[in-house]
Amino acid sequence: MGVPGMALSGLLFQDGQARAASADDLKGALGWPHHPARAKSVIWIFLIGGVSHMESFDPKPELTKYAGKSIDDTPYRDITDANRINKILAEPGKEKREVYKKIFPLISGHRPRGQSGIEVGDLFPHIGGMIDDIAVLRGMWTIDNNHGAQLTFHTGRKIGDTGHPSIGAWATYGLGTLNANLPEYVVLGEPSADCCGRSFTHGSAYLGPQHAGIRLDVDPKNPLSYVRSADQKVTMAEQREALSLLGQLNELAGIDYPRDPELLARIKSYELAFLMQTAVPEVMDVTQEPEHVRNLYGLDRKECQTFGSQCLAARRLVERGVRFVQLFHGYSGGAGRWDNHRDIAKTFPILANEVDQPVAGLLRDLKQRGMLDETLVVWGSEFGRTPGAEFRDKNVSGSGRDHHPHGFSCWMAGGGVKGGIVHGATDELGFHAVENRHYVTDIHATVLHQLGLNHRYSYPGRQRLEQDFGEVITDILS
Repeated sequence: MGVPGMALSGLLFQDGQARAASADDLKGALGWPHHPARAKSVIWIFLIGGVSHMESFDPKPELTKYAGKSIDDTPYRDITDANRINKILAEPGKEKREVYKKIFPLISGHRPRGQSGIEVGDLFPHIGGMIDDIAVLRGMWTIDNNHGAQLTFHTGRKIGDTGHPSIGAWATYGLGTLNANLPEYVVLGEPSADCCGRSFTHGSAYLGPQHAGIRLDVDPKNPLSYVRSADQKVTMAEQREALSLLGQLNELAGIDYPRDPELLARIKSYELAFLMQTAVPEVMDVTQEPEHVRNLYGLDRKECQTFGSQCLAARRLVERGVRFVQLFHGYSGGAGRWDNHRDIAKTFPILANEVDQPVAGLLRDLKQRGMLDETLVVWGSEFGRTPGAEFRDKNVSGSGRDHHPHGFSCWMAGGGVKGGIVHGATDELGFHAVENRHYVTDIHATVLHQLGLNHRYSYPGRQRLEQDFGEVITDILS
């Protein structure tokens, strides 16, 4: 069968025919949406460590007004039982964190942005300039107070329960690819560290390895390890001959193991790797873009070059039919650079400066190309930060904010989402999500719905929890 056999096997597997047991299974698993889609692709932006919602998209001026006071000494003493919450925030086996000894003031100003007048922190002026295209979700909450919440944000499950697909894997399982020369699901940037989910944050679990995210670098000379032959003297024709022999061997093995998912995935990966040798370096070469486009993403500024290049590459990928692009920012080898326990007034502005113009440039670029209507952009982090300063030891003594899963912000734009709206709210101190509360898998449900998929779709023979499915956030949909 050679290369034709490899191609046939790969295409059958890609389309889901190799795994579908009935006509009902085929619907949605063959790239056929369950209902009309509003989005073709998703760009999923994740900031590692826990972004302070008060310093970004849910400013709380009362924090500055009552700075230095205990919650018990403010009109909001009934918002929470500080002792009970401190107990919740104390990690087992570690010292108790006293995070409400003093209310911590905002580290920057904030102002209404756009015609919608939505309040945005001053550290995000570029994204603020695009706020009329954004739906801000201020009522988010999650279940994990530690950085296992990074895994929860992507799979709906906690650390220790890693055998579940990520949102990107569900999207590609349901719809497949729009470009046979490129991966269905691409990961840009360094993902979460081992502490917090690592490859499981873009893994596919029981959906099969072909639906896992493929990590690429914004480097046209080496965008993906092993995408080029290690021996540069080997020609494309010689590689094709080698793959033909490999295809024959795999086909022989396929006689004995006709439905082996690992074998089928291997066949597909060899074929895709061969095709990607030309396609991937081209798409990852952002220097092909005009100077004014590169500058839109901040590539003329040193602090924006890394993440700006990734955002620009994300646009180039979805433009060529990649279904799901996942961007990570803030890798530190641990919990993440956005984990601002200390010196938040110093560290947070640096981080915001790295992402603000690139993300706004992405939105603006998509919009001016007419792509925003069919590209759903999601911006999020695993949780927010506490309204009170954290006191733990001499190194964590009131200059930062602790983890806060009880209320935080995310936002969505494009892909059939209303712009210039706020959905949900936290209380006056940003402590609890009190209005239109949404668990993180509600974002998953909304993403799948906008892609045309039934968000309650499940893998045959696998039981998902009700919480895993989430609920579509219909109020933000146009």
